[in-house]
Amino acid sequence: MSPKIGVVTFPGSLDDVDALRAVRLSGAEPVALWHGSDSLDGVDAIILPGGFSYGDYLRCGAISRFAPIMTSVVEAAGRGVPVLGICNGFQILCEAHLLPGALIGNDSRTFVCRDQRLRVETNDTTWTSAFTRGQEITIVLKNGEGHYVADEQTLDRLEAEDRVVFRYLDRNPNGSYRDIAGICNERGNVVGLMPHPEHNVDPLTGPSTDGLAFFTSAIQHLHALAG
Repeated sequence: MSPKIGVVTFPGSLDDVDALRAVRLSGAEPVALWHGSDSLDGVDAIILPGGFSYGDYLRCGAISRFAPIMTSVVEAAGRGVPVLGICNGFQILCEAHLLPGALIGNDSRTFVCRDQRLRVETNDTTWTSAFTRGQEITIVLKNGEGHYVADEQTLDRLEAEDRVVFRYLDRNPNGSYRDIAGICNERGNVVGLMPHPEHNVDPLTGPSTDGLAFFTSAIQHLHALAG
């Protein structure tokens, strides 16, 4: 049986349909989840997609953190359920304190949209096991507030605990501290990143299909759990 991977739609989400399609193309069963419900509909993994939830008012992801479904997402993450936050989803994970740090406005003060080269810093997470450590991949990046910040103690801890998952190569597109493009929690089941792997799953729509490995990583993990 194919695992079920849910994608949450918030008001202002715009990459939820892309994420659902990526889940389907990777071989899992996509399940649409609604921000106003507290039900996860029995899914095996969860994706918080990109977009501009609640219009990015107050602070990116700050209002979404209080959506009814986020109580269930936080509880599920605590049980070890895989959770992936993409772009706005990464911002929401930080606001919900599932991941440390915060995302602020790009240092260029402009919206950045480009094909971005990344280095996989660790494959010891639920969402990156299909990669190899040190692998260089290309993933679409599009954000205006993707500048990852944290205090030095937090940054040192992330480095020491092998929790920096992706790092920007070439020119840092948004000023993120230590070129960090994505991080994970202590358990490795919660991953957040600014680039959009759901846009790199089909050779017709991107320069690479490197994004597929995110979803196949989670599927392999879930199959292993199921025995």
